[in-house]
Amino acid sequence: MDFSRNFFDGRPLFGAGKTFEGFSLGVFLGAATGFLQSLLQNFYSLGVLFQISPLYGALIGFGALFGDLAGSFVKRRLGLKRGSAIPLLDQLDFVAGAIFFASFVYRIEADTVMLIVTITPLVHLAANVIGYKIGTKREPW
Repeated sequence: MDFSRNFFDGRPLFGAGKTFEGFSLGVFLGAATGFLQSLLQNFYSLGVLFQISPLYGALIGFGALFGDLAGSFVKRRLGLKRGSAIPLLDQLDFVAGAIFFASFVYRIEADTVMLIVTITPLVHLAANVIGYKIGTKREPW
């Protein structure tokens, strides 16, 4: 997504790990997940906090990836290389983006935001440690 160019500080804008293909796939998968969840909601009472839709799923996916890009931008400005860890930024950049963009079509209550912000770092860390242990990630963060 850098167009093989550097920012004015001489560093990559986001880094080689950020691609239009990956970004587009993430938005598509968010929309597909929203579609599947909306079908399930029509058949089962899932007790969900909100009604999901393909649009909502796409906005969550777009927002999460946008937040991740913003986190990568910050890391590159700090001179950190791909895969370097910044606690909380790594766990919450995508959450902030997802909540921001999802809020365009759905009113998100403060208690829901607090729950998401509290649980996400723990789930994110656990998933990454498991991925590292089974060999699908290079770093445990």
